[in-house]
Amino acid sequence: MLLKRLMMIAGFIVSILGCAAAPQPPLEVVPAVDLSRYAGRWYEIASFPTWFQEGCVGSTADYSLRPGGGIDVLNQCRKGPDGVLDSARGRAWVTDPATNAKLQVQFVWPFRGDYWIIDLGRDYEYAVVGHPSRDYLWILSRSPRMDSERYDRILERARQKGYDVSRLARTRQPG
Repeated sequence: MLLKRLMMIAGFIVSILGCAAAPQPPLEVVPAVDLSRYAGRWYEIASFPTWFQEGCVGSTADYSLRPGGGIDVLNQCRKGPDGVLDSARGRAWVTDPATNAKLQVQFVWPFRGDYWIIDLGRDYEYAVVGHPSRDYLWILSRSPRMDSERYDRILERARQKGYDVSRLARTRQPG
């Protein structure tokens, strides 16, 4: 099971690195991210469907700052009819220290993928994470629910950044 999971994650990272993006303007990120405020638990509200998240419900991401720099990542969700907990641990590194909004994430050495924060609530109540190819998109929230007005405003900003928001699938969160 672990080997299968590692192979799936490696395949994901390879697919991110090999994406051929259609000509679009460069993807803009938020001007600044305070990583200590960004750390903590995030609930996935919606995302572009990916094979490595197939069958997931209750998806969360936990970020914690490492003492020597970098970020520990723990992604979790429930899968299958019994709701078995599925976890993936990784690390992230800032690649643009001027903003802290461009990171790379690694779940399996030596593969890394871009993790760009393209929208962020003033109080860090939501975040939108994308990839410069615009093939991946996640809407995250500090709570498992997001009101429809905020969600619609986020969709409009993502659309303006060149994302096909019709591809978004809402993530089922328990409760």
